[in-house]
Amino acid sequence: MGCVSAVPVPQPRATDAEAPAAAVTSARRSLAAALLLGAAGAAVVLLTAKQTWAEGKAAVVGGALPLEADGSEVTGLPTALAVVSLAALVAVFAVRGTGRVLVSAVLALSGAGAGAAALLATAGGGTLDEKAARTTGDLSAEVAGLTHTAWPYVSAAGALLLLLAGLLALRHGKYWPAMSGRYERDGTPRARRPAPVDPDRPEDLWKALDRGEDPTG
Repeated sequence: MGCVSAVPVPQPRATDAEAPAAAVTSARRSLAAALLLGAAGAAVVLLTAKQTWAEGKAAVVGGALPLEADGSEVTGLPTALAVVSLAALVAVFAVRGTGRVLVSAVLALSGAGAGAAALLATAGGGTLDEKAARTTGDLSAEVAGLTHTAWPYVSAAGALLLLLAGLLALRHGKYWPAMSGRYERDGTPRARRPAPVDPDRPEDLWKALDRGEDPTG
């Protein structure tokens, strides 16, 4: 008996219709991820600004006065950059081409800046020193036993989510949909449709003639 050679079976290839479908699916996933990361990151940064970031004690007559400062008192930069990030996240869908790349870069840089500001806020206690000076009336007063809570690091984590959303927009933003042109007004007056004319109503016939229309057309 002769040997039967194995015939290679051709592997199915992706058709031209399947490739765009895969690209659309990938774009939708990256879009959903960017929206989720951006919204969550901004929410975290804004919420942590109201929490206590630093604690300490100021020396006063008869003892020590506990002092604390929330995130907005320590630094307002993360909050401001979170708002900028939200605006950039929305603006991504209103622009195309180079404009979308620039807005995506603003989103990423805002996230990076908010994270850096939150981490730098743990390096000193200037805000509590100012509170101590106002409380004691001594301009040279300093806070003793300065400690920082975990909230600055939580804020930095939220800023990291904003950075990731910006990076996703830079990488996949060119495949995302844009605002429909039908919602954009170019100032061109729209043609008015002629009002329907009822031939059984003489007043409609006269109104059509006044408008320069042919009521019999």
